[in-house]
Amino acid sequence: MELKELQGYATFFMTIFLVLMLYGYIMHLYRSEKKGEKDYEKYGKMALDDEIDSTPIETNPNSPKKTKEQNK
Repeated sequence: MELKELQGYATFFMTIFLVLMLYGYIMHLYRSEKKGEKDYEKYGKMALDDEIDSTPIETNPNSPKKTKEQNK
């Protein structure tokens, strides 16, 4: 087995592996959006609505305002 043949097999199997990883990631995104865990369309719209006074996509649970209110 020469080096070129080994490189060919490695390229083929790496391509198959990366395709499977891509499909797994797509299925993960689809299932988590369907369960209602995350809405990834909001994150996609973030690039279109990128101004300083835009409303945040998600609230930060560790924001200082909430911790001050909880301490009172």
